[in-house]
Amino acid sequence: MTTPQGADDELFDVVIIGAGAAGLAAGLYAARSRLKAVLLERLGAGGQLGLTEWIDDYPGFPEGISAADLTLAMEAQTRRFGLEITYDEAVAVALTEKVKVVTGGQRVYRAKTVIIASGGQPARLGVPGEVEFQGRGVSYCAVCDGAFFQDQPLAVVGGGDSAVEEGDFLTRYASHVTIIHRRDELRAAKILQERAFANPKISFLWNTVVEEIRGDAAVSGLRLRNVKTGAESALAVKGVFIFIGYRPNTAFLAGQVALDPNGYIVTDEAMRTNLPGVFAAGDVRQKVLRQLTTAVADGSIAALSADAYIKEHW
Repeated sequence: MTTPQGADDELFDVVIIGAGAAGLAAGLYAARSRLKAVLLERLGAGGQLGLTEWIDDYPGFPEGISAADLTLAMEAQTRRFGLEITYDEAVAVALTEKVKVVTGGQRVYRAKTVIIASGGQPARLGVPGEVEFQGRGVSYCAVCDGAFFQDQPLAVVGGGDSAVEEGDFLTRYASHVTIIHRRDELRAAKILQERAFANPKISFLWNTVVEEIRGDAAVSGLRLRNVKTGAESALAVKGVFIFIGYRPNTAFLAGQVALDPNGYIVTDEAMRTNLPGVFAAGDVRQKVLRQLTTAVADGSIAALSADAYIKEHW
């Protein structure tokens, strides 16, 4: 990636914030539409693809593909059509006027439209082994990674809707799923609780937290602690799925774009936000399913919507 040169008064057709799957798809469609576009990424392309090692559920790859290879291919495809990609972090925005302003760490970007594809981050446990075994037994997505654990014992950490629903989903593959919750009752919807309690492949560890994720080449077990008694124990598992929350990256928007109570950007089906000329795509927006396929779809729609907006208003 390179840092774009030029005066701060340069006017882009679209500034895309975030180079995850949604941002890369938006960039591809913007470039193919011959829009003057720049894609900003603070670290490196890929976004949530960086949380997994192997992609087995993306159409067109019957044998699967590594997340790194897919990311490189997507990035190369956008560059083939002339997309400008740069390392820069959007630290502030001014989106309410006709000309949108995105302030980055390197320069200021002015644009006719903005596509926010800044994604989010799953909440972390912050325990030893979590980072080391990410992609090697530590996962934050049951749909993405569950099939890799056929007939293996798994653990799920959390007690909300996501933890219980994903735990139930994982029983399609796992020999057994242990749901670990720091309280003595679940926070999930009652119907989800009833389903989990009735599933013979699910058991629960109450008032318990994970102190350490253990393994060698991959996860082999957990060190646990009972929060009431302080007693420690071990649990042998081949994978641990962590569902203790998800945080959309929307703090930099400073309240300019309408968010739902959980901090996700509210859009319509055309990815339009409440602000004219401002669109959102991928995990950062309010949606039912957060998957690679839906992120790519969001980004494609957002770019075409931005193109239509420019034709109508500029």
